[in-house]
Amino acid sequence: MSERSERLSAIRRIVRSEEVHTQQELLEALKRAGHACTQGTLSRDFGDLGLRKLKGGRYYLPEDLHLRQMLQQFALSLVPACNLLVLKTTSGTAQGVAAAFDAALLPEAIGTIAGDDTIMVITADDTAAEALAERLSLLRINA
Repeated sequence: MSERSERLSAIRRIVRSEEVHTQQELLEALKRAGHACTQGTLSRDFGDLGLRKLKGGRYYLPEDLHLRQMLQQFALSLVPACNLLVLKTTSGTAQGVAAAFDAALLPEAIGTIAGDDTIMVITADDTAAEALAERLSLLRINA
């Protein structure tokens, strides 16, 4: 993996796991993670990733915002079941929610299978399913 790809992955991880409000905060977090870069490089990375700042001043990835919107509109329940996460949606919306889910490239998820109103998200193990359920619950509530 190239240095740039590794840096972009680190930015994704940091923005998803920490409340980042300024580019300076992200520069410092990247440095702690072993990815020193300039403000100009970081600005280009922001543009390439499409990072957006919402009310409250926190940065989000656009795919996370889209998934959040889909979950808020259509998700009815989230239930971890061993290494699966079963997501119930309103009728006819599971495939759209699953597509948003897949586009988010969440690290815990291996893949999704969608029917009409149910999505099964496959994770590596029980712990990943629980972590993903928590992340999705936070996406539905916060921001």
